[in-house]
Amino acid sequence: MAQAWRCAGLSWTADGPVLIWDGGRRSALTWGKTVAFGVAEGGVRRCVGARGNACPLGAPVPARSTGARCEECARLDRAHSVAADTLADDPRPYRVYLAWFGPGMTKVGITAARRGPARLLEQGAVCFSWLGTGPLMAARRTEELLRAALRVPDRIPYAAKRAARAALPAAAEERAGELAELHARALALSGWPESLDPAPFAAVDHVAAFALGRAPAPVGAGPPGLRRGRTAGLTEGLDRRGGRG
Repeated sequence: MAQAWRCAGLSWTADGPVLIWDGGRRSALTWGKTVAFGVAEGGVRRCVGARGNACPLGAPVPARSTGARCEECARLDRAHSVAADTLADDPRPYRVYLAWFGPGMTKVGITAARRGPARLLEQGAVCFSWLGTGPLMAARRTEELLRAALRVPDRIPYAAKRAARAALPAAAEERAGELAELHARALALSGWPESLDPAPFAAVDHVAAFALGRAPAPVGAGPPGLRRGRTAGLTEGLDRRGGRG
């Protein structure tokens, strides 16, 4: 392999999905485009680092490991994780959202307000609505309130998300129906943190962004050792890097 590029993951911008490469360069992805990855001869898995920084040791990661970090970087990443509630004094505003992935599959989560809808796109949410905005711990308490009072989960398995896309309602109003009902029930709950500002229901639909209304493009067979797939529907993979919500 004459030149090897290391992919740092898939993300979303205002213009659509992009692949991020080590060094910060980005490649825009269009629907139907073929993506192929290979392993350089003699290559090994290396730690991806923590909190946006490269692993200082370039430590190898066991081939059978489900994580992407060495023990030291994994510990550092967890120590600065919103999901682990280790940033209780974080001054930035956070948003609570309801995300719908298919019939009977709605989850609650939180995301930093500065990220906008990027987190929802990364998770593959077919549609979503904001529920409120406030400090991190107020957002977390609201998330826990919905889980306890309405039994709304904060995680949905990847396989279930993908399977649900084969039976999505054709109309945007139908896709937003469950969200609207749950949003109303959530706002009616007592015990909301006073510092969380409730948001009115406003469904955002991602069917067009994910090209779910189009017929799938054929995927050709690639050379041995390459993994191929269409760009549509690749969003869920970002959750595997340790994010939550």
